[in-house]
Amino acid sequence: MKFSQPLEDVTLIKRYKRFLADVSRDKGEIFTVHCPNTGSMKNCWGEGWKAWILDSENPKRKYRYTWVMTENQQGQKIGINTHLANQLAVEALEAGKIEQFADFQSLRREVRYGEENSKIDILLKDVNGSKIFIEVKSVTLLESDSIGYFPDAVSERGQKHLRELIGCVEQGHRAALLFVVQHEGIKKVAAAEHIDEKYTRLLKEAAERGVEILAYAVKMSPSKFEIDCELPVVIPS
Repeated sequence: MKFSQPLEDVTLIKRYKRFLADVSRDKGEIFTVHCPNTGSMKNCWGEGWKAWILDSENPKRKYRYTWVMTENQQGQKIGINTHLANQLAVEALEAGKIEQFADFQSLRREVRYGEENSKIDILLKDVNGSKIFIEVKSVTLLESDSIGYFPDAVSERGQKHLRELIGCVEQGHRAALLFVVQHEGIKKVAAAEHIDEKYTRLLKEAAERGVEILAYAVKMSPSKFEIDCELPVVIPS
C-alpha cells in the first residue's frame, strides 16, 4: 500500500480522548491529529517518540492529519492505524503473498455471515467455488521476548468473531484468523491470556476445530506499508 504522499515525521506529545493526539513539528508548531485506533495502544506510543502523519489534503476536515506510525525507543516502527490491516491483507492476497490462499478465484469484503449478525472481513472462493472466511486482526502489543499479543484489551467483538469462524468450519467451509502484525519488534504472535482469558480459550478451541490461525508481518516505511513474511503463532495449550 503506497501512500498518496510520503508521511510527515513529527514528535508525539500526548494521546487523549481515544481519537486525538497532539504532535509538534521541528519548528515548534503544535497541532492535533486524528488517531485511528480505538484500542488501548499499550506500549505503542510515548511522549517524545517520533511519529508519522498523513495529510488528508482536505482543509475542511476538522483534523486534517491522521496519525499512521510511531517509532519506539528501540527504533522499532509501529503501525497504529488498525483500519489499514484489512487493506494490507487484501493487497497481499491479490499479489499472491499469502500462500495458504494462493489459488482463490474471487474476493469480497464486509460480507454478512454467521449467527451473531457479523460481517466477515474477507470472503474468498476457490477454484471449486468453495468459500473461505477470513477474519483480520491488527497486532501491535509487544511486551517481552519478541512476542506480540492479541487482544490488547478485553475484546467481546474478537470473541464473537472466533465463535463465528468455528461455526463456518462446522458448516464445512474453510475459515481463518489472520493476524496482521504492525510492529517491527514482534517475531511471533500469541493470545493475550493475561488480558482476555475467554478470548484465549476460544482461540484454542478454534484451532482445535480446524480454524486456520495465521500471522504475517508488515514491512513499514514513510512511503508504503506491505505484507512481508509469515510469523509463527503460539496456540494456547
